[in-house]
Amino acid sequence: MSTIKEYIKENEPRFVEEWFSLLRIPSVSSQTEHKADMGRCAERWRELLLSSGADRAEVMPTGGNPVVYAERIVSPDLPTVLVYGHYDVMPAEPLELWQSEPFEPTIRDGRVYARGADDDKGQAMIQAKGFETALRAGAVHCNVKFILEGEEEVGSESLIAFCKTHGELLRADVILVSDTSMVSAETPSLTTGLRGLSYWEIEVTGPNRDLHSGHFGGAVANPINALCKLIASLTDADGRITLPHFYDDVVELTPDEKAMIARVPFDEAAYKRAIDVDEVFGEKGYSTLERNSCRPSFDVCGIWGGYTGEGSKTVLPSKAYAKLSCRLVPHQDPERITRMMIDYLQAAAPTGVRVKVDFKHSGEPYVCPIDLPAYKAAEAGFTIAFGKQPLVVRRGGSIPVIPAFEKILGLKTVLMGFGLERNAIHSPNESFGLDMFRIGIEAVAEFYNHYK
Repeated sequence: MSTIKEYIKENEPRFVEEWFSLLRIPSVSSQTEHKADMGRCAERWRELLLSSGADRAEVMPTGGNPVVYAERIVSPDLPTVLVYGHYDVMPAEPLELWQSEPFEPTIRDGRVYARGADDDKGQAMIQAKGFETALRAGAVHCNVKFILEGEEEVGSESLIAFCKTHGELLRADVILVSDTSMVSAETPSLTTGLRGLSYWEIEVTGPNRDLHSGHFGGAVANPINALCKLIASLTDADGRITLPHFYDDVVELTPDEKAMIARVPFDEAAYKRAIDVDEVFGEKGYSTLERNSCRPSFDVCGIWGGYTGEGSKTVLPSKAYAKLSCRLVPHQDPERITRMMIDYLQAAAPTGVRVKVDFKHSGEPYVCPIDLPAYKAAEAGFTIAFGKQPLVVRRGGSIPVIPAFEKILGLKTVLMGFGLERNAIHSPNESFGLDMFRIGIEAVAEFYNHYK
C-alpha cells in the first residue's frame, strides 16, 4: 500500500488529465446554449467519482441543472463527511482577453489556464483526488458523500430545493468545501467566516418624460440629483452606515479576534499599489483587514440615468437608477436589513420624486467554530501538506449556499480552500498552479487520515 505522498506522485499525470477532461466541457450555467454541456459535465463527474472510489454515484434531476451525488459508506457507526462542490463556471467572455482557449486547458510556467481551473473544477478535483488518495492509502476512517451542483454561479436555487427534499440522503456530521482562498501560497489559511449580502435595485422617477433643462431646470426635482442625495445619506464622513438600527446586531471584535487578524501578513502600501489608489477608506477605528472581512459595508454597485452618449444633451431625466449592496456580518439578518433599507429609501425620498426599491437577492453570514473535530482535521492536513500551521481568517465574500446548508441540513461547514488572488477566478486567464493542486490533494488526504 502506497503512502499518501507516494500515491500522489505515482498518479499525478492521471489526476491532471482527469481534471482537464472537466475543464474541456464549457459548463456555463448562465448561458442557455450550454444546457447540454451541463449534463455532459455532470455525467463526467459521475464517472470520475466512481473511479475515485465511490460505491455509488448518480446524476440526479432537479428543477434546473442536475446534481451529482456519490457515496462511500464504510460503516453506519462512523461519522460522515459531505463534500460539496460545483461544476458550473462563469462565462469566458471577453474571449479576446484570453491568451489561450478558455476551454482547452493549457500549461504555462507550471500553471493550468482554463475557465474553471480554480473555481471550482480545480478545487473540487482536489477533494475527489484527496479522497481517492486517502482511500488507497488506507486512511479513510469515515463515511464520505459528495454533492456537486450546476448552479452555484447563478444562485444555487435548485440545490437548495434538492436539499429540502433529500435530507435523509444528505445526512452527515459535517460539510467539507473547497471553494475559497488562502492568504497566500506562503501563508496557508483556513476560512472560518464569510460575510452575508443584501442587494437591491432602486428606481427614482420624477417627471413623466425627459425635460429641457433650460425650461425646467431649477423648477422640477431632478431624479439623478435626488438619487445621489439618497445614496449619500446612507454613510457618514467616518464611513459608518447611517441606516437606523443597522448596527443593532453587529458584535464588536474581541481582543483575541483582533489579534488573530493582526497576525495575517498584510502590506497596505502594496495593497494600494495593486489597485492604484492613493489611500484606503472605510469605517473609522478599524484596520483594512477588519473592514473587509469582519465589518459590514455599503456600496453602490452601479448607477445610471439621463443622457450618457457622446457629446452633450441638456436634459433633465425622467428616471434614475442604482444597484446597491450591503455586506453583512454574523448576527445580522438579511431579511431584516432588506426591510429596513426599503422602508428608509421610500420614506426619505425627496418631494417631487417617487422611489421604487426592487429586492434582488441575499445571503446570510457564516462562522465556523474552530473546535469542531473536522476543523481540527483540516488544520492537521494543512500543517502536514504546507509544513506550517494555517492561519485562521475570515473573508469578506459570500457563499449563500453555506448558511443555507446549516439552516436546511443542520450542518456546519469547514472551508478548506486553496485559491489564490493570482488565480483570477471569474476573469480572463483564470489559472491554478500545479504545485497547489498537488499540495491540496495531500492536505485533503491528510484530513481523512485525521478525521475519526
